[in-house]
Amino acid sequence: MQTRAKADSDPTPLPLWLKALARLPWPVLYGATATLACIGHRLVRYRLHTVRANIAGCFPQLAAAEQRRIERGYYRRLGELVAEILKSAVLTREELARRVALRDIEIVRSELDAGRSVIIVAAHQCNWEWLLLALSIGLGHPLEAAYKPLHGSRSERTMRALRTRFGGTLTPAKDLLARIVTRRDVRVLAMVADQEPVTSDFKWWTQFLGRSTAFYMGPEKIAQATRLAVIFAAMRRIERGRYEVAFSLIAAARAGLEPGALTERYARLVEAQVRASPEDWTWSHRRWKLRKPVYSAAADS
Repeated sequence: MQTRAKADSDPTPLPLWLKALARLPWPVLYGATATLACIGHRLVRYRLHTVRANIAGCFPQLAAAEQRRIERGYYRRLGELVAEILKSAVLTREELARRVALRDIEIVRSELDAGRSVIIVAAHQCNWEWLLLALSIGLGHPLEAAYKPLHGSRSERTMRALRTRFGGTLTPAKDLLARIVTRRDVRVLAMVADQEPVTSDFKWWTQFLGRSTAFYMGPEKIAQATRLAVIFAAMRRIERGRYEVAFSLIAAARAGLEPGALTERYARLVEAQVRASPEDWTWSHRRWKLRKPVYSAAADS
């Protein structure tokens, strides 16, 4: 326990090279990462087959030219995301608050003010790294985020340092439930749960963007065990480097929902986000590796 407490209160220092790079002016940083994104798209063809297959599979009704527009927009947004993550190393709390506006926040604060922790779920839409930092400073309570540890100790330490700059803590997703049930303090539990549940035993199958898709049921299982409210954070790009986050209730505290109902509601909210701004979702992930088994309890069975 002492080791964990020290890790939570004494975040890993950021590398000097990262701080130096992050101090480049915004136009220079955006220009450099835009060039890298173009090279990755046109020359290296970074995951291009996966991006094109995913877009075509989700939007078969669109003409090839429109699918390519989404593709180009995705790589452009990816370059901007890299610049913004790098800039996270030197962003002040005040600048971050100006760049990520939290709207409809009363729905979250009403739970916290009542002395109850709350679960916030989001998607890999827009800049989820800035969303984590904004939640760390904007809610007035400790934030604990589920994450998947990166391979390689150097990249793991660097990303952990960035993500915990403003006091948030990180817990491997597989350990989050066990950690929560031992805590009695009021806190915000954050999860980005639209990834492929390859290693999870708990999967919910549903139609998502017109395709049979498995969803990770971690937020639902945690909500069932803790009886906490689950709130969705929808991030929208206003312009380059500026975002707005709107909150909506997925499930109230102590809600007695049918199995899969919470996950289904989450899937519908993520789908609406993607359809509204497809360039801002992570098309390079191999989202549809899994194949639905013949016998499974799910929404599209």
